[in-house]
Amino acid sequence: MIQNSYRKCRSKYHKFRFYCKVNWIKTLYFNFKKFPFETAKKLPVFFYGKVKFTSITGDIQIDGKIIKGMIGFGQPYELNTVHRGIAEINIQGKMVFKGQAQFGKDYFVFIGENGYCEFGNMSSMASNAKLICLEKVVLGNYVRLGAESQIIDTNFHDMIDTNTGKKQQKTGPVLIGNYNYGGSRISIMKNTITPDFCTITTNCFCNKDYTSWGNNILIGGIPAKLIRTNISRDWQGEKQQLDDFLTI
Repeated sequence: MIQNSYRKCRSKYHKFRFYCKVNWIKTLYFNFKKFPFETAKKLPVFFYGKVKFTSITGDIQIDGKIIKGMIGFGQPYELNTVHRGIAEINIQGKMVFKGQAQFGKDYFVFIGENGYCEFGNMSSMASNAKLICLEKVVLGNYVRLGAESQIIDTNFHDMIDTNTGKKQQKTGPVLIGNYNYGGSRISIMKNTITPDFCTITTNCFCNKDYTSWGNNILIGGIPAKLIRTNISRDWQGEKQQLDDFLTI
């Protein structure tokens, strides 16, 4: 009886500590501002720590079953525990979630007014991530990108051929396949397309279509090159652990 009481008290204590990390003012404001009442009252989006809403005028869409806290911005799922308080959101275009998704601490998310961004189920970008979408960014299911990674689908500035004067395309879509796993400080730039079950090494620079190399590949380098075939993270072995750990 004493042991059972201890477990219940411990469970309640951990839940209390967890909910103290939620930024309830921003969480309530965002949900009731962006969703119909029946969706908003379920609080599908949680914000943790400080965050600046530069703009949330865009369209936020959730496809699938609505669950409390299924989308976490600043979610404490990593080893580091301290927020620096520099998280910022600027969503003017459309952002679609196909299920649960997580951002780590101190993220920056910018979706331009003509941008379309889609997160597959259980996809995430870890702490200090940067996502800039002016055209199109799509992450498949179970895309896990490490700390300080960035996805940017634009050059920001016009580039020209100095001989012909012809302008280069400033933006290009980014399409990340299902079950992609990346280390820290990865740069995924415009026109990047990866296959399913692709592993990306730390400090990698991606800027082209890698699907011709097939699935289950390891790429790395600046720019990214094929390092190895027939290799993948043990997704089946870790799937239940990931689902349990990242679901609140």
